[in-house]
Amino acid sequence: MRGKSSGTEIPPLNTTEPIRRTALNRVFAVVYTCAIFALLYHRVETLTIRSRNPLVLVVSFCLLLSDVILALMWATTQAFRMRPIHRREFPGNLQKVVRPREFPALDVFICTADPYKEPPLSVVNTALSVMAYDYPTEKLSVYVSDDGGSALTFFAFMEAAKFAAHWLPFCRKFNLMERNPRAYFSSSSSTSTHACCSEIKMMYESMKVKVEHVVESGKVGDENITGDREREAFSKWTDDFTRHEHPTVIQVLLETSKDRDITGHFMPNLVYVSREKSKTSPHRFKAGALNVLLRVSAIMTNAPMVLTLDCDMSSNDPQTPLRVLCYISDPATRPNLSFVQFPQRFRGLSKNDIYASEFKRLFLINFLGMDGLKGPNHVGTGAFFCRRSLFGSPSTLISPEIPQLHPNHVVDKDKPIHESPAMLSLAHHVAGCNYENQTKWGSKMGIRYGSLVEDYYTGYLLHCEGWRSIFCNPDRPAFYGDAPTTLVDLLNQHKRWAIGLLEVAFSRYCPITFGIRTMGLMGLAYAHYSFWPIWSIPIMVYAFLPQLALASGISIFPKISEPGFLLYLFLFLGAYGQDCLDFLLEGGTFRKWWNDQRIWLIRGLSCHLFGTLEYLLKSLGISAFGFNVTSKVVDDEQSKIYSQEMLDFGVPSPMFVTLAVAAIVNFFSFSFGFLQMICGSDDNEGLPLQMLLAGFIMLNCWPVYEAMVLRTDKGKMPTKVTIIAAFLAWTLYAAAFHISFSK
Repeated sequence: MRGKSSGTEIPPLNTTEPIRRTALNRVFAVVYTCAIFALLYHRVETLTIRSRNPLVLVVSFCLLLSDVILALMWATTQAFRMRPIHRREFPGNLQKVVRPREFPALDVFICTADPYKEPPLSVVNTALSVMAYDYPTEKLSVYVSDDGGSALTFFAFMEAAKFAAHWLPFCRKFNLMERNPRAYFSSSSSTSTHACCSEIKMMYESMKVKVEHVVESGKVGDENITGDREREAFSKWTDDFTRHEHPTVIQVLLETSKDRDITGHFMPNLVYVSREKSKTSPHRFKAGALNVLLRVSAIMTNAPMVLTLDCDMSSNDPQTPLRVLCYISDPATRPNLSFVQFPQRFRGLSKNDIYASEFKRLFLINFLGMDGLKGPNHVGTGAFFCRRSLFGSPSTLISPEIPQLHPNHVVDKDKPIHESPAMLSLAHHVAGCNYENQTKWGSKMGIRYGSLVEDYYTGYLLHCEGWRSIFCNPDRPAFYGDAPTTLVDLLNQHKRWAIGLLEVAFSRYCPITFGIRTMGLMGLAYAHYSFWPIWSIPIMVYAFLPQLALASGISIFPKISEPGFLLYLFLFLGAYGQDCLDFLLEGGTFRKWWNDQRIWLIRGLSCHLFGTLEYLLKSLGISAFGFNVTSKVVDDEQSKIYSQEMLDFGVPSPMFVTLAVAAIVNFFSFSFGFLQMICGSDDNEGLPLQMLLAGFIMLNCWPVYEAMVLRTDKGKMPTKVTIIAAFLAWTLYAAAFHISFSK
């Protein structure tokens, strides 16, 4: 941003730079599109003039369907490659444009749901890291939503409020960059830089021991309560209080107008919120919790900026809000700006990211492409929202049902929260489980309901309304979280995503129809995500049918001497080559890319398949699904397996069965084809492509073979899964031979 103000040049707050490979991407898209049409023509031709062998016809039809889906998904990826950009911010110039006292207030929302899957100490570290932001403390408020309504989590935050009085001045005094206590004390700088570090570390360890003891015992004993105020707070947890049915709990643990740290500085607001729960009222999972926080915070502080964080996604850069202000304060980017999204980054990833938890394509490469259109989608955490954008389109503000919830409402800060019974009473009221009945919350206001992936759905609808977003990816990661370190946790997480994405894909707001009509190319980008789970169809087809045909001695791909052979090679190598190039150019390594594409295949054979089936069953009214919290607790054996970069198959999950069947089928089909090649079959020329396909899948399935045959640790494939998979593979072969030789 450059301009003139009172004869003085305004320094730039941010810059934008197009990615150089954009032109090559567009040329390649034209060439690849022609190749796709040639392939589809060949598929149709095969169905009409090729052999009438039943197996050939079945396989050819399924391959045609798969290629149509692959063509559709490839077309949607082109939206990310048409105008990718890089951004850069200059927070050092911010104070030359806007004074600190003019900074907008910031409300931080942190969500947790289960003290045993999401350890309270981890949530506490997240809260402490953002409470220590380099931001005016009187403008900072942290709200913690405990959807489990756990006294254990409340106790952890009660202790955190005491520790914060020492931790925040310590961060300021030594200008720490890492302000998550757990991460800081485990780093080398904590032992060599500051003489008083040992004292603050002892305080942290004392808090840690208290919290972990309470969580382990499962209750907060009288010995842990030190005063009448604390006793009164815990009195809300009566015998009738359960995680599924309880009244609203709102407790102000720190208040900026009265609570000071040990150096006399005022501290940020810290508010614990557990919304009312009833078995007969809709839950709406995380989206419902966030909307409660929107309303409660509107009553108490009503900051124009809102940061949403997962419970384990702690701050890694205290100047992150200043980077956001580089866009909010810039007249060139401020109009229609809904949110600034930071990528998810994770601590403790294995050397080569065995589970592809870095999500480089999802959270970086695709975001760069979307940022050149209308901005990245919301990913549920690490997003700074303009509160106004959650109340209607840029041109039409939807007024809430009570004036105190209006985004422009000014909270009276002269009277402290704890001295305002009317304010607290109203906050309890708007957190009620039936409050949203007959209102526009979740449909036109706030976080949107209608999908298990409320973050994706909300970002999508905001873009449809005319808002835009910005992707902020500084060199120092703004946030760090904890990635799943077991395969079953990863697959369960993606299965939930698959169900939620399909809910959007087949809703009235389908991105293919509504999205493209509303946003053009941006709608195509959203369509790529909403139809993401249907990758499972072509992956399943290509993982089984050509191999079964190969084992039957039937050629279904062009011969080496035919032009179609080169067409198939170009399509395969072109798609994988471009994907690998994008990955490497954005800082990845070949080993990480290989793991990334292998996990993509594994997801297609497991969680995406099961998620699609579960969505279909739910649509038919046959079964129901719910929200499962991904566990953040890992035992020592699982950590060892992960650090050794071995996939963990130790849980007898049904999702491992299809994966094991595919591994067995491809192994025996490749072996059978190899024997045919050696024995000099008359149709050898037609088998190489099928052999290459089976060999490629075998290479990806090496960890599965290892888990079924070679490993003896806790992460080996359960014997029951291996036996079931072997039986199903034999059944598929028997059916293939029967169809092949039937007349």
